[in-house]
Amino acid sequence: MYKTSQKHQRENSLHGSESIAEARFHDTNTDKAVVPFLKWPGGKRWIVPQLLNVLGSFQFERYFEPFLGGGALFFALRPSRALLSDLNPDLINTYVQVKQNAAAITRKLRRLPVSAEKYDRMRASSPASRFERAVRFLYLNRTAFGGIYRLNREGVFNVPFGGGQRTPEALWRDGLLANAACVLKTARFLTCDFEKATADVGENDLVYCDPTYTVAHSNNGFVRYNERNFAWDDQKRLAACCQRLARRRIGLGQAHDSQTSAIARF
Repeated sequence: MYKTSQKHQRENSLHGSESIAEARFHDTNTDKAVVPFLKWPGGKRWIVPQLLNVLGSFQFERYFEPFLGGGALFFALRPSRALLSDLNPDLINTYVQVKQNAAAITRKLRRLPVSAEKYDRMRASSPASRFERAVRFLYLNRTAFGGIYRLNREGVFNVPFGGGQRTPEALWRDGLLANAACVLKTARFLTCDFEKATADVGENDLVYCDPTYTVAHSNNGFVRYNERNFAWDDQKRLAACCQRLARRRIGLGQAHDSQTSAIARF
């Protein structure tokens, strides 16, 4: 983590000019912690307290998260100026739809039965509208076995039905979508590679990277997050990108599953 002292002025900001102190936390309608609404493989909910401890009193203007996933750190920080991105278009679309249509999504989900038959029909469907694609994404996320997100080589979601306690009920019972929509209302979204997502980063910005883990052979037999693996060459590109950002004195945080070969490069 690198703390910067010199304020960087830019005309090309995400949401206009704000003081660093004003930008760090988003004013939500709840004083409670905002819980991520997605169950996501490799999510970092468990490590958020340690990440916040590392950040300490670090103040930043804008927050960038180029491997969004479940967004655990974003929801813990609640920054008012954020660029959230990922290579997964369905994931990003779901965030955008929750931001814009949380109440309508909730109403639609509450009408859907939770059963193996309905799950199979939802999994086999290909909705045309962005709204319906987000409803499908959330339904599958909350009813799939183990909350796993997995695509086969053809880019088709292939996780079986979970059953038991795997239902979307928590999304409205615990206000997960409503609270998330409040925090997301000033966030911007991109579906793109991490290098493009961080191209506009400047001093006093914070970049948090939590990339997909990589196996040595770069071929798992299926794709865990996107329609292609995050290969070892991508890990090396990310390492070089982080090093460039660090040299520019940008706040940089990086998390990774326990692979010492990858961590050594950062």
